[in-house]
Amino acid sequence: MMEALLFEKLDDHKVRCALCNHRCVILDGARGICHVRENRGGVLHTLVYGRLIAQHIDPIEKKPLYHFLPGSLSYSIATVGCNFRCRFCQNANIAQLPTDHGGAIVGDAVNPEQVVTAAEKAGCRSISYTYTEPTVFFEFALETAQIARSRGLRNVFVTNGYMTSEALDMIAPVLDAANVDLKAFTRSYYKDLCGAKLEPVQETLRNMKSRGVFVEVTTLIVPGLNDDPQELRSLAEFLVQDLGPGTPWHISRFHPTYQLTDRPPTPVQTLRAAREIGLAAGLKYVYTGNVPGDVGENTFCPACGAAAIERRGFQIQKFRLRDGCCIKCGEMIEGVWG
Repeated sequence: MMEALLFEKLDDHKVRCALCNHRCVILDGARGICHVRENRGGVLHTLVYGRLIAQHIDPIEKKPLYHFLPGSLSYSIATVGCNFRCRFCQNANIAQLPTDHGGAIVGDAVNPEQVVTAAEKAGCRSISYTYTEPTVFFEFALETAQIARSRGLRNVFVTNGYMTSEALDMIAPVLDAANVDLKAFTRSYYKDLCGAKLEPVQETLRNMKSRGVFVEVTTLIVPGLNDDPQELRSLAEFLVQDLGPGTPWHISRFHPTYQLTDRPPTPVQTLRAAREIGLAAGLKYVYTGNVPGDVGENTFCPACGAAAIERRGFQIQKFRLRDGCCIKCGEMIEGVWG
């Protein structure tokens, strides 16, 4: 346990957390929505600093990041906790553990230096803060990222994008890339399915882009809830207009889990139709996720149409770029290639 960053002291030993856009006002002895930040005597503490629930070596494509150091390994870490309550949470056993199990905090004791050293020994080119929401273990992520950057490693957030501008200001100087979940494009979906709001995520995406963080976006398509063609068209148009047409968009297949088991898996045809909507809206790179072998896993040159990168699952089969350009026609493909 250590004193948290980004909070304001209020009257009667209350505090206001400024880490994410819930901006929780927390009574003495209570925790915020994330269940991992606790007010003790008018001082906010993080309960998950150095308590890692997961440490794995992943292909960067698993994040998913398709245009950031493709084919490289990323050392992936997480603590318990999340500031969303998504009914379809894919990692509920760790992300929702404190919420669902009486505030329990579990994890192995690890320090930032150990994480960076482990990443180096494993031959990873980056560290990913992932699996749960990295904002809730912000203090540990920031310290680790600073050490990693000083040793030549890149840093990646896989995030719901609900961090405050103050938090982003602190992490941006050492944050190289992010995959941001843009879960839907309606306020009602965010409110009813995630316990959050849409607009702060949009603002985070804009702010990341303006700060030079390389951004890819993921949307999990849940049948009957966020698969309306007009909604998908509006979402894609937002990406084109506010982030740029070169922003990679990953459209992922839903599988019933956690508290949302009354919906079927997303039909593959729905994903393919959504991909066509994204391309028609002006996005250059739209991918279908959780469908290994689908043509939508590949990167196609937006100029000549050639398959610049062929993938199956998280593995690259063929790589036809030279210095970030299509080897067939010379067109530059947006990304971080080295």
